[in-house]
Amino acid sequence: MTGKADFTPQEWETVLEGPPSAGMIVVTAQRGGTFRETIAMAKAYAEARQHHGASELIDEIVAAKPEIDHTRFHSVEELKQHGLQHLRDAVELLEGKATPDEVEDYRRFVLTLADKVASAHREGGAAVSDAERAAIDEISSTIGNPAGT
Repeated sequence: MTGKADFTPQEWETVLEGPPSAGMIVVTAQRGGTFRETIAMAKAYAEARQHHGASELIDEIVAAKPEIDHTRFHSVEELKQHGLQHLRDAVELLEGKATPDEVEDYRRFVLTLADKVASAHREGGAAVSDAERAAIDEISSTIGNPAGT
């Protein structure tokens, strides 16, 4: 079982920043709904907490307050690229220190969070806009698809 103690403070921060980075990529993919989408991100953490014990790694991630990189970006594209890099770095760290199942749990949590954020606000009558779907697809290809999805 892998947990916070297996990482340096900087590495753990990278792991923690991955899921909210994915959420922010989806939030900024389409205008509108920011408040609902931010609430959806918090709900994704709360729902993951209800499955306590399934994964020590995910338990410790969702027990922490979601951390968002507070760097000021000059564009949505810059925020997206920075967020995707956070996700790449987090998965790379996990692949070196966590079990394959834990890495899959992390990927699944990131994509579940992104889906919940995208579904929080109807855009043009659709549950998930084309821009949000494209953002989720890019996140998925960045972190690798979890097994069974």
